[in-house]
Amino acid sequence: MAQTNLNGQNGQTAHPKIAKNVLGSPLTACCFEPLTGYFRDGYCNTNASDYGTHTVCAVMTKEFLAYTLSKGNDLSTPKPIYNFPGLKPGDKWCLCALRWYEAYKAGVAPKLILEATHQKTLAYVPLEVLKEYDVED
Repeated sequence: MAQTNLNGQNGQTAHPKIAKNVLGSPLTACCFEPLTGYFRDGYCNTNASDYGTHTVCAVMTKEFLAYTLSKGNDLSTPKPIYNFPGLKPGDKWCLCALRWYEAYKAGVAPKLILEATHQKTLAYVPLEVLKEYDVED
């Protein structure tokens, strides 16, 4: 029997305790307030239906929020219909791996929490680059 996740989608994702982060250890939570993640469960977990690969746990900055807005993705404005609170600097959020990498190349990438960044991110961004932006450094 398939389990249903918080989004109501059937069994397409690993349980967060089973998923691995970019360091090879169990994926930890990114943020519960605001509630982030593709599945809105606090984890940067993913599955085949997550076309944006929302796997990067990042700490928002004013520069990044302005950058992503300039690319047509407004993460600052609340959208109650989608249960989206709008983000402000300091909030943690599961970003699309490719958008984070694009921001990195533009010099405005936010810091990351590697323990909460899903290993699938490594398909798009080298670990050495991710380590440069570890919030612990």
